[in-house]
Amino acid sequence: MEPHKLSVFQTDQSDLSCQNMASSKLKYLSLGVLVFQTTSLVLTMRYSRTLQGDGPRYLASSAVVVAELMKIVTCVLLVFKEHNYSVRALNSILRQEIAHKPVDTLKLAIPSGIYTLQNNLLYVALSNLDAATYQVTYQLKILTTALFSVSMLGRRLGVYQWLSLLILMAGVALVQWPAESPTAPEKEQLSAGSQFVGVSAVLVACCSSGFAGVYFEKILKETKQSVWVRNIQLGVFGLVFSLMGMFAYDGNRVQESGMFQGYTTVTWVVVALQALGGLVIAAVIKYADNILKGFATSLSIILSTLISYFWLQDFDPTSVFFLGAMLVIAATFLYGYEGQPPANPSRA
Repeated sequence: MEPHKLSVFQTDQSDLSCQNMASSKLKYLSLGVLVFQTTSLVLTMRYSRTLQGDGPRYLASSAVVVAELMKIVTCVLLVFKEHNYSVRALNSILRQEIAHKPVDTLKLAIPSGIYTLQNNLLYVALSNLDAATYQVTYQLKILTTALFSVSMLGRRLGVYQWLSLLILMAGVALVQWPAESPTAPEKEQLSAGSQFVGVSAVLVACCSSGFAGVYFEKILKETKQSVWVRNIQLGVFGLVFSLMGMFAYDGNRVQESGMFQGYTTVTWVVVALQALGGLVIAAVIKYADNILKGFATSLSIILSTLISYFWLQDFDPTSVFFLGAMLVIAATFLYGYEGQPPANPSRA
């Protein structure tokens, strides 16, 4: 090989190696942020909903409104950055992709409304369940997402994925297994009622998450719009729906004391983390694979369990819970083992 050709080859190899290293760093960075966001959101939300303060507790419906507003502002800034900080380009893209395409924009009203319902249900769930139980039970969204993917997108699941879904259901069932405790009958009855409300909220949230996620994925595949523009459209509808929900359920309290009643530093942290959630997921979808996402989910479950037990002290672990949690973690890894559906023989 001639010297100049060898030099060019070495340069290309060096550039490729640098690109791979940068991609690997982005992959693990996005997963690290996902673990932090998921774990801290659950724990801070649980802490904020159980914290005993002097004044009134903040309104969950109000927190959802503020989170949607934060998400819209963040996505607008990201689109602004993509177009080299040009106000004219930003105004043009928003008019072309949102105002001038009302049919495409209206398609996002359905998932947006469902996501708004889901965000409110998370507050209900974490007001009645400890962080560890919530984290494990919420992994049922893998099951609902898989079923909606099969029915709506025609996706085919492999043997390992079907097996993982069965293991997942068994693990969640064990986590919800009633534990024997020598508590008073009144306290026991109250606890059972609260757990029923919490688990019901999680189950509805899992179903809504699965449907909305698959529906949103279907829309993204049909068009070539920026994911940030799509999130702005989702956020606008989400803001409208969340405002309607706030005034429908907490209108009297808002009129009496304002929508920011009971807000503390912890409340603002919860709101910011919830607004960050959708953006983190978008980054993880772009840079990470199913195996690493399963690792991130598992690490989040473990961290939530440990912190819930040692810091919040609202969780009494049992051997049955740990068995169920291990099954859920194993199912998460197994589901990602076959990341791609088997090829269609007719297309070979």
